[in-house]
Amino acid sequence: QVHLVESGGGLVQAGGSLRLSCAASGISFSIRPMDWYRQAPGKQRELVASITGGGSTNYADSVKGRFVISRDNAEKMVYLQMHSLKPDDTGVYYCYTQFRGLDYWGRGTQVTVSS
Repeated sequence: QVHLVESGGGLVQAGGSLRLSCAASGISFSIRPMDWYRQAPGKQRELVASITGGGSTNYADSVKGRFVISRDNAEKMVYLQMHSLKPDDTGVYYCYTQFRGLDYWGRGTQVTVSS
């Protein structure tokens, strides 16, 4: 059974940093692209960052230069290091992957950035 469990969210002042973690189980992790999404109150869920099994990355324009996605295939972990946080970064952050044609989401971790 596939499980994705996020952690590391919290309350931080604008300009601060947070590191989110996602622990994966039940999948062949090392070849699996992994994504971080976020959903702000009243808004649609949006893709923040992606990383392939080989480590190639992509970022939403709104976070380029501030966020870094990385992974540890041995530990089946994916991370999102967030710097220079802004109030607009507030939302629930979700870990996501696809496996055998199915979508898998974690439960999310709340990030709140105060101004």
